[in-house]
Amino acid sequence: MDSLHSSAEEDLLHARETVDEAEDLHDEPEPERTLRVLVYSDDRTVRRQVMLALGRRPAADLPALEYVEVATEPMVVSVADRGGLDLLILDGEAAPAGGMGICRQLKDEIYHCPPILVLVGRPQDAWLATWSRADGVSSHPLDAIALAHAVTRLLRARQASVPA
Repeated sequence: MDSLHSSAEEDLLHARETVDEAEDLHDEPEPERTLRVLVYSDDRTVRRQVMLALGRRPAADLPALEYVEVATEPMVVSVADRGGLDLLILDGEAAPAGGMGICRQLKDEIYHCPPILVLVGRPQDAWLATWSRADGVSSHPLDAIALAHAVTRLLRARQASVPA
């Protein structure tokens, strides 16, 4: 009878440990989601300037950013087609394919295309971004504060419209 009793006690103890382990799993914080931002330019210094201007987190209320650097138009299209991006930043001055043409193509071809910010050569060229259907615009030379504000606005709007 003692062996039957001890076996039942062991089963009960094991069940309690399993419950405790399950509760411990619920206590662990969920890993923070990152926002994936594609940065396209044929010029690596432009890509670097964008990433440095935005930093790891452009606003305290946004998750951290994860950058995807792309130097060619075919790669922009390929990565965008796969999905999982929260924002695309396209250099309108890139060659041979400029960001405005790529933006227009992506807006035509991708269902629920993520927001796109186009970098234009000068502030006076911002009107051209309307043709490309860009969601935001910033100009060269990069103004880190203006770029961060534009990116923050687009990412906040994206988060508000995408279910968790």
